Amino acid sequence: MTDLTMPPGLRYLLLQVRNPDDPMREHEVTCFARVLRAEVGQIEVFDLLGGPLTPEHLRDIDVVLLGGSGHYSVTDQGPWLDQALDSLRVLHAERKPTFASCWGFQAMARAMGGHVVKDLNRAELGTHRLFRTEAARTDPVFAAIPDAFNGQMGHEDLVVELPPNATLLASSERVENQAYRLNDAPVYCTQFHPELNCADLLQRIQTYPEYMERITGLPLEEFHQMIRESKPSEEILRQFVRWSMADREATGDLGPPLAAGDDVS
Repeated sequence: MTDLTMPPGLRYLLLQVRNPDDPMREHEVTCFARVLRAEVGQIEVFDLLGGPLTPEHLRDIDVVLLGGSGHYSVTDQGPWLDQALDSLRVLHAERKPTFASCWGFQAMARAMGGHVVKDLNRAELGTHRLFRTEAARTDPVFAAIPDAFNGQMGHEDLVVELPPNATLLASSERVENQAYRLNDAPVYCTQFHPELNCADLLQRIQTYPEYMERITGLPLEEFHQMIRESKPSEEILRQFVRWSMADREATGDLGPPLAAGDDVS
């Protein structure tokens, strides 16, 4: 049945940085499809490890998605990362609606001039409480989200300095930069995973058990009892798609995010 709360028939492009044998490659697609209330077939996958993204790849795409990476870090160095960051700069230059979580959040920040570090003392794994900033209360995507909400986390790297053209939208007690938007393109990024629920997070943990050992040291059963669902964070992803498509329809183009106080229909 068609979900009337979401624009029908959209074409998504999911940019991935995952090994060929990583079972989370397909799992990530199904997670985004579930939250976006879309068919899996609406989501095309592009491997950032396999080659650079070009404007041609975006020609028939409505929304670009980025998620986690499994075994790759934005704090690394090498040709693969340079190529991936250049690809994200293409998204910005083309003003393509883009939603990036976790690795994508960090990569977009570094691509646009922010700073990312690895810091196990501030690593987060599991369900964490997030808090909107004052700017988020009038943001077209975050305005309908509660001031405090849950988000599913799994990161050791964190953004310690946002890009100069970004607005902070959410923080946690441990990590200040948890969500931001770019002010000159329709790009939103979250350190947390709006595309994951509790069951999805557990699958990720079972696939990458080394993160559990390094960050929490808890047995899986005890970890399971500590996590909570995060419905409001899922709504952030859906509202981004609604807003970006409505803005395109209204203006014939996708300009930068609406200023604080602008009306959003």
